[in-house]
Amino acid sequence: MLVKPEEQMKIIMKGVHEVVNKEELLGKLEKSYQTKTPLTIKLGLDPSAPDIHLGHAVVLRKIKQMQDLGHQVVIIIGDFTGRIGDPTGKAKGRVALSDEQVQINAQTYCEQIFKVLDSNKTTVRFNSEWLSKLTFEEVLQLAATTSVARILERDDFQKRYNRQVPIGIHEFFYPLMQAYDSVEIQADIELGGTDQTFNVLMGRTLQKHWGLEKQVALFMPLLEGLDGVEKMSKSLGNYIGVSEPAEVMFKKVMEVPDQLIIKYFELATDEHPDEIEKIKLLLEKGANPRDIKLKLAENITKLYWGEEETEKAISYFEAAFSKKEIPENIPELLIEIGAETVKDIIPQLIEKGFVKSKSEFLRLMKQNGVQLNKEKMSEDELDRVLMNGEVLQIGKKRFLRFVK
Repeated sequence: MLVKPEEQMKIIMKGVHEVVNKEELLGKLEKSYQTKTPLTIKLGLDPSAPDIHLGHAVVLRKIKQMQDLGHQVVIIIGDFTGRIGDPTGKAKGRVALSDEQVQINAQTYCEQIFKVLDSNKTTVRFNSEWLSKLTFEEVLQLAATTSVARILERDDFQKRYNRQVPIGIHEFFYPLMQAYDSVEIQADIELGGTDQTFNVLMGRTLQKHWGLEKQVALFMPLLEGLDGVEKMSKSLGNYIGVSEPAEVMFKKVMEVPDQLIIKYFELATDEHPDEIEKIKLLLEKGANPRDIKLKLAENITKLYWGEEETEKAISYFEAAFSKKEIPENIPELLIEIGAETVKDIIPQLIEKGFVKSKSEFLRLMKQNGVQLNKEKMSEDELDRVLMNGEVLQIGKKRFLRFVK
């Protein structure tokens, strides 16, 4: 523990939406610093959705910062709680997962989270280790720690109750079981998104009941996606996946709305708070947001792909999206970004008169007469996925820009 508690507080509090409570956090950090004992950081993961994007990674990035400060992380895969399904934010109960589904999802999750976390400072546990061993008497004791009125304080339960949508008794156990995980591992800090407030605070309640020191609860804000409005979501198509190719990730970060640049620096990078303050000042003094975004894109891509792949992504971006030799006002073609390939858009090229037929397009391609972003294309690139802003050139004078 070489970093003083005050400096640790500055780094940990960067981008945090809420902490319960700040004095306790400082106290834990001071004790940890004096005794050279790392704190135990808890993160519970629902094994139902294994695809991680930058929105999910907000909490993981914060945990990585705490790992870099010397603390130990315990990731709890909710394989046992997954049999109930977290009802958070749901208008109805979630379908329980099979053991096989949980194991497959957990494996996928772990592969992705270690693109962010240090595996040497991370322990992965499954909460079936302890929850499956509770006797019925112990389950009743667990249930006795809280009231039905307290459980119904959760918005989702309250709404379902008022709408007379059925709530299974077993669903009431989800926050209790998740909170019991904190008792079992004696967590010092638990992280969650703002949609997990009730569950995380329940951990404090149970730890107090069992005579343990209460965990500090850190809540991270939800990250808006590329549309700048809705929270990042794969279903909305406004996401940046942590496993997407480096050039795709770089290009997508360049599409982040200007008003979210600082928020992305705070939540999606490990940039020091002092450095972010300097970036804020640059923007306030009139710096070109695009220049700042280039730094953001480089920063984020490097976190997931390293120096070499990021350099390639920068070169690709400069080649693909610079305006050298490409006319300013060229036709645009609306496509589904990240889903449609070169082969998919051939019918539209024929319809709009860019080529007479598919065979003509393939013939031109064989003759090096088709370019994407000034790079000659071959037939084995027909399955290449298209991105927003890319330019297709057919022959010497026909240009087309893809837009979403």
